Amino acid sequence: MKIRYMKQSLFFMAVRSSALVIALAIFAFLIYIFLNGVEAISWEFLTEPPRDSMTKGGIMPAILGTMYLTVGAIVVALPLGVVSAVYLSEYAKQGPVVRIIRIGINCLAGVPSIIFGLFGLALFVVFLHFGSSILSGALTLGFLILPTIIGASEEALKSVPQTFREASLGLGVSKWQTILRVVIPNALPGILTGSILGIGRAAGETAPIMFTAAAFFTAKLPTSIFDEVMALPYHVYVLATAGTHIEETRPLQYGTIVVLVALVLGVDLIAIIIRSYIRKKKRW
Repeated sequence: MKIRYMKQSLFFMAVRSSALVIALAIFAFLIYIFLNGVEAISWEFLTEPPRDSMTKGGIMPAILGTMYLTVGAIVVALPLGVVSAVYLSEYAKQGPVVRIIRIGINCLAGVPSIIFGLFGLALFVVFLHFGSSILSGALTLGFLILPTIIGASEEALKSVPQTFREASLGLGVSKWQTILRVVIPNALPGILTGSILGIGRAAGETAPIMFTAAAFFTAKLPTSIFDEVMALPYHVYVLATAGTHIEETRPLQYGTIVVLVALVLGVDLIAIIIRSYIRKKKRW
């Protein structure tokens, strides 16, 4: 009994230590980025376009471009992901075909993002003639995060007790109304968790938008979904690798990263607040 207790204590200690190391690493990374980028943050930096070969000015077009692409990706992926999860969880006959579909979804979640970028280039930019645009980038990012949202949504739907469905059906409610009014509202916090993960990935990806949406430099703001845009991840890549004055723009690189991290955290925070509100409302 004593040996079992010691093993359990060692196991919990190892888990806590691992979690602490990860938390400290993330904290150290954020502090390092902030200390190196805070000097570049100013009102001019946030509200003006780049100037002088992107060595001066700001990143306002890149901020707006990132927001357009991220919101567009969620608009594309969230409905498709939830509908797909509902079909797999509630309607599909469980068997070899459904298992193969789930394996395919899991495999897609691990595909390198550059493959999705080439897929978006071939389908949206070339075949459908959308060109390098917000629409092509949003669709590509939507397909990129779709497996994550499907997986999280399906698990959330499975977590809803079967008795909820039986009680609703027992009252004479049709199956689709049961799913719409009982199952999905109770699974919504889990679905939003998948959306939060998707938002973070969509906002931070460079390879997919490099081929489908991102411009090396443009001072004008987009006027339609068929315009190409600057984006924060690609802007960092350009400043760090393809700029004409890489060392001079080092503070701008870190400043852009700070803004990108703040933007992702801000959007995630809004989603977390909405999720917490829904959970509290369910308890009431």
